Amino acid sequence: MRRRKLAVAAGFCLSFFLGSLFNVLFIPAVFEQQQQQQQQHSEGRSDLARQIRERYQEVLRYQEHQAPTARQRLVRPLERRLMDLAPQQRAAAAGSEQPPKAERSKGFSSSPQAKIELSLQQPQLLGCRDIHNVTHVHYLGSGYTKAVYKAVLNRSLAVALKSVDFGGHDIENCVKLYAALGDCYRLASYKIVKEMILLQRLQHDNILQLYGYCYQDSNDIPDTLTTITELGSPLEMIQLLQTSWEDRFRICLSLVRLLHYLAHSPLGSMTLLDFRPRQFVIVDGELKVTDLDDASIEEASCASNSDCYMEFPARNFTLPCSVEGRCQSMNEKRNLYNAYRFFFTYLLPHSAPSSLRPLLDMIVNATGELHWGIDETVAQLERVLHLYKSGLYLLNTTRTPKAEYREVLEAAILEENYRCWPSYHHKGCLLSVFDVSEAIEVCESHSQCQAFVLINQTTWTVRFGRTCPGKTFFLPPNSSEHD
Repeated sequence: MRRRKLAVAAGFCLSFFLGSLFNVLFIPAVFEQQQQQQQQHSEGRSDLARQIRERYQEVLRYQEHQAPTARQRLVRPLERRLMDLAPQQRAAAAGSEQPPKAERSKGFSSSPQAKIELSLQQPQLLGCRDIHNVTHVHYLGSGYTKAVYKAVLNRSLAVALKSVDFGGHDIENCVKLYAALGDCYRLASYKIVKEMILLQRLQHDNILQLYGYCYQDSNDIPDTLTTITELGSPLEMIQLLQTSWEDRFRICLSLVRLLHYLAHSPLGSMTLLDFRPRQFVIVDGELKVTDLDDASIEEASCASNSDCYMEFPARNFTLPCSVEGRCQSMNEKRNLYNAYRFFFTYLLPHSAPSSLRPLLDMIVNATGELHWGIDETVAQLERVLHLYKSGLYLLNTTRTPKAEYREVLEAAILEENYRCWPSYHHKGCLLSVFDVSEAIEVCESHSQCQAFVLINQTTWTVRFGRTCPGKTFFLPPNSSEHD
């Protein structure tokens, strides 16, 4: 019995000793791990606050037409800026930065505001009341930040509605890192605010129109933002390749006119960091840019030419560094080369009039090598337009018709139409021509063509219709016509 008591006492002593030993060895490690987790969480929230503040200050700069100061300009090559969510070691230092003097002098608060009201140069046409009467809502698509919907307001006006996509890349990654949906929304929403400011500041025929905006509560978040813009058709390159050269040329001309405006915009030379066909839409045949949240007026600083390095998938370029320490025309040249690789190479030369192809090839080659700036490029494309609209491009061609075509007024040829490509009508062969001579040339190049008619319908270049205002058939000799 005594031995049993001694054994129990010894067991208690051993347990107490082992427990004390484990506490000494492991509790500090657990405590340190908890402290590290709390510190990382605190640093993460501090970094998120820094990003919100920087994005907010960027919005204010664009709102006040301010170019970035020397301290704010990028010193690395520009690239598409997704939300930079990786925690930074310099978060604490950045947290102590004061807003630029120009911002303080204008009375702006350095604290980011969730709701930013704009002083629009033009009266706001649409707002929250109109969104409440929305009908026929259809989802169009989404990107890293925004979701876009087609809707009809007041039963009459078709518009595009843009808002932050809560299931998008930016929000999901931010919430995963910081577990703060409200702050993550605010960070993402500033990209929409920036785009809204740019749509309002930059007035051009090839920039989508801003109709209005609305702040309202959504997803348990106050003051969520929805913008109301002009509605366009998505740019489908495969479909565009099947259209006439005239329409494809119009797309390229629209793009060059846009890039010329951006190079000389009221805010300074502007580059589209996310330059892809999906950032553009077509409105009444004109190309318009719709996505400006990744546009930038920041200019790359440099100490030598090697700092002015532009890298693309197929080509790299080194631009000269100016005496002021800026890469010369980098924003302009980046836009121009992207226009070449996404648009010009596919749309300009293919099926163009033979007499215009040498000039078009020269334009494509010069932009692909960045031998020209945007001023020369737009001048050359305007020259192509003049030659095409005036018919001067036909003067250098030698055409001898195979037969004498005779004119027949107010006649009809029943069930004799055929399909051709490209055509303005999918069930027949409807093409644009400048005059009767070009129509004869087109007809003789098609084996199925037995006759043609000029109608009083015009294209955007106003090419046919002014020569023959009525329905007039032209038939080769020995052809029969029907009344």
